[in-house]
Formats: sequence, C-alpha cells, structure tokens
Amino acid sequence: MRRPFDPSLYLVTDTALCRPRPVADVVRAAVAGGVTTVQVRDKTASRRELLALTRAVQAALADRPDVALWVNDAVDVALLAGADGVHLGQDDLPPAEVRALLGPGRLLGFSVSSAAELDVARALPAGTVDLVGIGPVWSTPTKPDAGAALGPDGVGALADTACAGGFTTVAIGGIDADRAGEVAATGVDGVCVVSAICAAADPEEAARALRESIGAAR
Repeated sequence: MRRPFDPSLYLVTDTALCRPRPVADVVRAAVAGGVTTVQVRDKTASRRELLALTRAVQAALADRPDVALWVNDAVDVALLAGADGVHLGQDDLPPAEVRALLGPGRLLGFSVSSAAELDVARALPAGTVDLVGIGPVWSTPTKPDAGAALGPDGVGALADTACAGGFTTVAIGGIDADRAGEVAATGVDGVCVVSAICAAADPEEAARALRESIGAAR
C-alpha cells in the first residue's frame, strides 16, 4: 500500500543554493513554513554523498511523518535509505523497470514537458507512475537543460490530461511567491520550487509566503 502524500508545496533541494547552511537545516525550516513534500536532488554528489545527504534530510524530517521524502534519479540510494519515493527524468531509467525494483509500496514520479512525454507515462501499466512533474513553467537557471517554457496555459493543458489519466500533478520552473498563485490556478495539485526556498535568506518565511499565495488561488 503506497503512502498518501500531500503535493501542495513540493521542495526540490539544491545543495549549492542552500550553502553555507546544511541542506537538512533548510529543509527543516521550510517544512515548518509549510512545505509538504521534499525531493533530495544533488547532481554533483557521488552516490555515497547522496546517501548521506538523504539520511540527513530524513533525520530532519523524523518528527514529520506526514512529509514524504523522494530521491531524484538514484533508485539505489532511495532503496538503501528507505525513502518514500523516487523521481525520474526523461533520460533516467525506464519507469516500468524502476517500479519493478521499488515494488508496490513506494512512490514514483516522472518529469514531462510535452504531450508526447506525458503520453509515455499514460501508456505505462496503471499504478506505475504516481506523480508527474510538469515543466518548466518558466525558464529557470536551476535547470538550464530543461525544455522550452510551457507557460501557465501549457501547464494547465498537460495537467488536465494527466489528471484524466489518474496522475497527481505538480508544476515546476521559475516559480516564486509572486507566481505561485498563478500556477496553482492552472489545476495542478501542487507547486514545486527550488531556488525560491533554497536561496531564500529565511526558508521558513519563504515557504509560508508560497503557501499563502497557493491558498489564495484556491
């Protein structure tokens, strides 16, 4: 039985943007401010470093069992750490094979930036993918290799199709507190941010402002 999770405000960590603060400290503060789920991402870390980082974030979330923890890309790290889920990009391992490794109890996310990429997820056996991350909404320096910006209208169209396919949806890319409400109004289940929290002087207050913007739009 897969655990329920709240995608309302989805934080993807960025180790460089968090410095000099430990990622775990930023996560702890962000969750206090209203982050509802966390993905550990560090493209430059070794697998050993990523495992240590994931465990440090787990420890920061020890008193928040309601906040699901995902690992970006690294299925082996997620399994070793006992994380709640894994999030895959288009160039990562095939979702169906990852689901076989994860078993039925963990969450699986999948990034899409077009109708064709969403069709890949829709063609998989039911229950393979739980969540689709739609983006980028706007261009963002935290992921310069992302596709062309979809804009709110493009996100809304993909979210409608994804919802009809039974997927939970979050949107990512260039979102801050000023834009979060506009994104929430597209119909996605959640708003996903990186720099809006990781680079903030006060991650707790940044998360709170994002939640207020999302709430006002709904």
